[in-house]
Amino acid sequence: MLVRLLYASRSADPGSSDVTESILAQSRSHNPACGITGILCYGGGIFLQALEGGRMQVSALYGHIQKDPRHKDVVLLHYEEITERRFGGWTMGQVNIAKINASILLKYSERPELDPYSVSGKVSLALLEDLMATASIIGRT
Repeated sequence: MLVRLLYASRSADPGSSDVTESILAQSRSHNPACGITGILCYGGGIFLQALEGGRMQVSALYGHIQKDPRHKDVVLLHYEEITERRFGGWTMGQVNIAKINASILLKYSERPELDPYSVSGKVSLALLEDLMATASIIGRT
């Protein structure tokens, strides 16, 4: 059974780019063996991440994320059973919000910044899909 989980969190150390890099490195080394794919978006000290894979594997990973000291204010935005992956090309794709055209962010939010805490999970998922469609995701594997 495949599932998709979308969550938001705040960086425990928003001034450090090392946090994002360590999360990406860990994801890219751990996820293939677990059959997990996804995308990580970071901007303004906020993470937005979609995870796809088997129900047990995704649930276990989300449990680890909730306890991970690099994250705080972890909030589940969306969870669904799926028939196919949308982010299957990435062990963990990366979006750098600082390099995104502000109009994409304004399409889904009141301000041109990443704020999944103020919009629905479906809106956040639509943003990620738009970023994928505009080739804003790096790290395809």
